[in-house]
Parts: sequence; structure tokens; C-alpha cells
Amino acid sequence: MRLFVAVVPPADVVAELDAQVGPLRDHVLRWTTPDAWHLTLAFYGEVGDERLPDLGARLARAARRCSPVELGLVGAGRFDGRALWVGCAGDVAVLRDLARSLRAAGRRVGASVDEERHFRPHVTLARSSRPVNLRPYVAALAGYEGRTWTARDVALVRSELGMGDHRRPRYQTVSTFGLGL
Repeated sequence: MRLFVAVVPPADVVAELDAQVGPLRDHVLRWTTPDAWHLTLAFYGEVGDERLPDLGARLARAARRCSPVELGLVGAGRFDGRALWVGCAGDVAVLRDLARSLRAAGRRVGASVDEERHFRPHVTLARSSRPVNLRPYVAALAGYEGRTWTARDVALVRSELGMGDHRRPRYQTVSTFGLGL
């Protein structure tokens, strides 16, 4: 199964961001749905069922070593004219260390870990299959500053490409691991 680990913002944070993003939605971009919004910490790709127990144990240990983190969604940015995102503020250094530990846990069980050179926590809002001018969207969200929250756990999420509405990915939480527990 295709897996990643993420922080999932609480419903009130998602609703607040959705209210800001709503007026920007158009047919130029493929917009992600609010129920799919998350901050990816580690992407593992395909992981065999037989590796899941070991991976879960390692993720639980990594999560226990990290205390809960204060986060907020702020501003906006773009990747190569193909992805629009909202950024993250707060305990980002702690989140970066947690992401490093979660990637190491995946490597130890033989998962194909996506090694990001520069970790930039973000929530992807929209994508395009070809480069488009994302500057107006980024400008519209540049001053966004959502409420802060305490992330108390991370989720191991199964991703099924093309299985959601309108051939979007479908995400299903496999397990959650408490931070500092």
C-alpha cells in the first residue's frame, strides 16, 4: 500500500482556511478538497503489508520522543508553477526534526523514503498538470494567518491514487501515533 505520515489540521482550522480559499477556486487549477488537507512529514511510497507492524512500532517510538507542537497555517507559495500551497508557522524546527525521525523509521523497514533536502511544511491547495501563473493566487493568500493549534499526534495515511471523487487521491488513516506519549 502507498503510505505517508502527516499532521492533519483540526476541523476548525480547515474550515477557516476553506473560507479563505473558496473565492479563489476556479477551473484553471485542480483544487484539493479540505478533507484531504494535511502536512506531509514523510512519504514512503509502496510498503508491503508484512512491514506494517515494524513500521508502526518505529513510528510510535519516533512520535513518543517528540512533544506536541504548536502550529498555524500562514501565507502561501508555489512550486514550479504547478502547485499552490499555504505554509506553516510555529514549532517548525521541532516538526523538521520529527520529519527526519519519521523518514529514518521508514528507511529502517525498507520503505522507499522521499528524502527532502529542504523540509518545507505546507498544505497543498491546488495543482496544475502544466505550469501556470500562480502569482495571483499566492498574492491573494499572502497575508493569510490562521488560528494556531496544538498537534498532538501524527497519522499514518494510505493514499489510493485516482480512487476519490473526480479521480482525486483517496486518503485513509491507517493509524495515529501520539506525540510525547
